[in-house]
Amino acid sequence: MAKYNITVKLTGEDGNAFAILGRVRRALRNAGVPKEEQDKFIKEATSGDYDHLLYTCMEWVDVE
Repeated sequence: MAKYNITVKLTGEDGNAFAILGRVRRALRNAGVPKEEQDKFIKEATSGDYDHLLYTCMEWVDVE
């Protein structure tokens, strides 16, 4: 279960890590998630490799 009940469409993306980070962060911001939480997401998502980034996204939001 995702931390936030926010759905982010990532299928069809070009696999660019920065585009994925931006899309998820924008969804968090638009849902009213506090900036401190958004920063925690970015820090966690960027603390590993590409697979870690995707895993972190799936932990924080619902991914399609």
